[in-house]
Amino acid sequence: MKALTWQGKRNVSVEEVPDPEILEPTDAIVKITSTAICGSDLHLYELFGPFIDKGDVLGHEPMGVVVEVGSAVTNLAVGDRIVVPFNISCGHCFMCRRGLQSQCETTQVREYGSGAALFGYTKLYGQVPGGQAEYLRVPLADYNHIRVGDDLPDDRYLFLSDIVPTAWQGVKYANVPEGGTLAVMGLGPVGQFAARMGVHLGYRVLAIEPEPERRAMAERHGVLTYDLTDTVVDELVDLTEGRGADAVVDAVGMEAHGNRGIALAQSAVGLLPDALAQKLMDKAGLDRLAAVYASIDLVRRGGTVSLSGVYAGEADVLPMKTMFDKQITFRMGQCNVKRWVDDLLPLVEDPADPLGVMDLVTHHAPLADAPGLYETFQKKEDGCIKVVLRPGT
Repeated sequence: MKALTWQGKRNVSVEEVPDPEILEPTDAIVKITSTAICGSDLHLYELFGPFIDKGDVLGHEPMGVVVEVGSAVTNLAVGDRIVVPFNISCGHCFMCRRGLQSQCETTQVREYGSGAALFGYTKLYGQVPGGQAEYLRVPLADYNHIRVGDDLPDDRYLFLSDIVPTAWQGVKYANVPEGGTLAVMGLGPVGQFAARMGVHLGYRVLAIEPEPERRAMAERHGVLTYDLTDTVVDELVDLTEGRGADAVVDAVGMEAHGNRGIALAQSAVGLLPDALAQKLMDKAGLDRLAAVYASIDLVRRGGTVSLSGVYAGEADVLPMKTMFDKQITFRMGQCNVKRWVDDLLPLVEDPADPLGVMDLVTHHAPLADAPGLYETFQKKEDGCIKVVLRPGT
């Protein structure tokens, strides 16, 4: 089959790789009909080379049709149309029973001290072949799927794999009071949905984003948007009676604008031999924290900062005095996809499309175009906000 593979920093290519096979009786094989490029895929494209091997298949936002099931699979049949959650969970362990599927004890990657295994996402998370491919092996398939109907297009459902529940969890963790103010840092795909969800839930939503196309998209859904300037945090604090927002969702993560020195350090680590680079990233890794710092400044005293953007630094410096003095609550973590499906499936199927799932994708393309679109997405060129690949075209 054809699949999008990692070949080196900023170097991915579509290659012929072996078709996936049933390896365990709990597996299923899915023919992929749609698969998206996620913002966190760009971290692999740019930073996580020490934890990836040449030829690894990327991608963790897929959906498709079941074409084969293992002998122990009882909850799926050939022909079922499913979305595949990005984290691989069992549904019955201590963590899964508590709605913490991203910490699943059956698939935890204990070698690296990590949570549940993820599709297409480095040795840190199990090095499981991903879904930017024609076919995908789905472990623990009885639980690790979201069955959907046949009447609506893929774009209605696809984002249940990751970014819709990730945004929903971010907003829920933000604990915004009824009628309160939610600020969103960044209007990439997760930020778009977090902001729209805030509007849907009746909050006043203020969003900061440097790209005008992304601001314009959010404004179509009732979000008040602001350019990223040196004074924007002060402006938003002034809009909230001088207190700050009740909560802030940071949907940017570790590659935020700002701090060129850390950006250079991240690049330098990637040039080291893998063994040394892994040790440095594990113990002394640094993130670009501009979005976190701005969130701390923007949230009111007693408010909540909810991190949906991915962070990976183990030596990050945070302003603990300010955080303590302002009595800020932090919530964060990989999304527990299956925890939120019952809340979200009716919203994405609603004919009114209250979350605007049909107003996100800017680029549909065949799998063959994936390498060029990774670059386009990273550079925010051509108005690129979300890319969906169709492996069958």
